Amino acid sequence: MISPEDRHRLAHAIRDAEATTAGEIVVVVAEAASRYRSIPALWALVLALLTPWPLIAFTELGPTRIFLAQLAVALAASLATTWPRLHAALVPGFVMRARAHEAALREFNGRGLTRTRGRTGVLIYVAALEHHAEILADIGVADRAGQAVWTEIIADLTAALREGRAADGLIRAVHRAGAILAEHAPPGFDDEDELPNKVIVIEA
Repeated sequence: MISPEDRHRLAHAIRDAEATTAGEIVVVVAEAASRYRSIPALWALVLALLTPWPLIAFTELGPTRIFLAQLAVALAASLATTWPRLHAALVPGFVMRARAHEAALREFNGRGLTRTRGRTGVLIYVAALEHHAEILADIGVADRAGQAVWTEIIADLTAALREGRAADGLIRAVHRAGAILAEHAPPGFDDEDELPNKVIVIEA
């Protein structure tokens, strides 16, 4: 997902970006925003419930054999959905986006970004499975910069994720976020580095 070398590069990018601002940048990269355990199970249940109808309509199988066929379909579908690519393909896009957004909010609140001195914390969150990128900025800087600039950074980062250039996309996003923070939250004489400068990687 992110190699040790890329983590080192990102840590340097975060430190360089924060050198010009009182703001704090935290980068979180998650292998997946959720395990999505319930969605594949739901598909297996639906297939099992649909199985009897064609058997009743087009065969002369008795209730016992139809029931056994239902069990076989449910078992086969459950086993098939353990394959990671199929598992992910069964999850609707809107569910992935919602879970990724919820995960980003949890990270934003849990990593101390709402407790910085000037309320100028910025989270850059990536969920690799979902190809989802999100930037959350605290109240001290969010409204000053305007949503359009953050949206542009997210679009660029999302494109990099889809092209397999996650580290390069993140480094560029960090530099661009740092430039925005430098403009709207310049460093003070007593500025302190309040949060760690390393990239946080969450494995599924």
